[in-house]
Amino acid sequence: MHVPDGFIDAPTSAVTGVVAAGALAVSLRGARRELDERTAPLAGLVAAFIFAVQMLNFPVAAGTSGHLLGGALAAILVGPCTGVLCVSVVLLMQGVLFADGGLTALGVNITDMAIVTTVVSYALFRGLLAVLPRKRRSVTIASFVAALVSVPAAAVAFTLIYAVGGTTDVSIGKVATAMIGVHVLIGIGEAVITALTVGAVIAVRPDLVHGARGLRQRLQLRVNGTLVDAPAPTAPVAARTSRRTLWVTGLVTSLVLAGFVSFYASADPDGLEKVAHDKGIDKKAEEHAASDSPLADYGVKDVSDARLSGGLAGVIGVGVTVVAGSAVFWAVRRRRDADVSPASTAGTGV
Repeated sequence: MHVPDGFIDAPTSAVTGVVAAGALAVSLRGARRELDERTAPLAGLVAAFIFAVQMLNFPVAAGTSGHLLGGALAAILVGPCTGVLCVSVVLLMQGVLFADGGLTALGVNITDMAIVTTVVSYALFRGLLAVLPRKRRSVTIASFVAALVSVPAAAVAFTLIYAVGGTTDVSIGKVATAMIGVHVLIGIGEAVITALTVGAVIAVRPDLVHGARGLRQRLQLRVNGTLVDAPAPTAPVAARTSRRTLWVTGLVTSLVLAGFVSFYASADPDGLEKVAHDKGIDKKAEEHAASDSPLADYGVKDVSDARLSGGLAGVIGVGVTVVAGSAVFWAVRRRRDADVSPASTAGTGV
């Protein structure tokens, strides 16, 4: 789904850049409400995890692969505003360091892959939770459906953007049919990865999952053959896993996925690449401005061994993304603390 330079004309790219900038500004303000001292470190980890899993292309049809987009996963774990920022950090790192996704198309990619997927998935997720039983299992089910729908929604968004500013004369109907069809299949993989990840985090630290807030189940006791709610505990229940352990486990998992498992990912073109080639959308594709980057195409320049080159690039990518993401969310949290401090101290005067 990473749109390269040349697919979309300059005016449309500029407009989507303005849209993306506005959405990021709104998201920065919204993330102040979503992040606190417990969840801010998790947000940087989520960005790194999305980067790592996006390297794992999986086959979806003959000659076509797909990979995680991550909007639904980020929104459910750390909140929709923070989720937009997480995916945007990943896209920026991929475009600048790895020549993946055009730099002039960065606004298109943020709009499509960060904003559309996050907004659509989280709106559907909250809607499903409103009608499903208030149980942790419902969070996993809702995350599956939300992630599944978010991918073809992004395909629709790309088709609309291409209809406005596409640089080649291709039937929009054919583009829409091909894009939506293949991305429905990719959405299944997205849904499985998202549901498994959300379920795993909920199993050990449900208090850190933004989408699971307010869904704590009351313990029920059987009294004289009737189930009744037990009294609320006077002290919080101890978490199964500490935040530090969860963070380290997530980081190690990301490093293993990007540094080792990625070597076994499908080499077939992803959904957009396949459709672009088959339908002629890529006729005016331009060489990436960062094509001479030492990490271009997810390999380390001058390292001849393909396995080692790809693994090192993946590890570097995870490291850079977790540092960049953590710096952004640390700054957002500090800004929140600065905003809260005067109000909290105003009423303490003697």
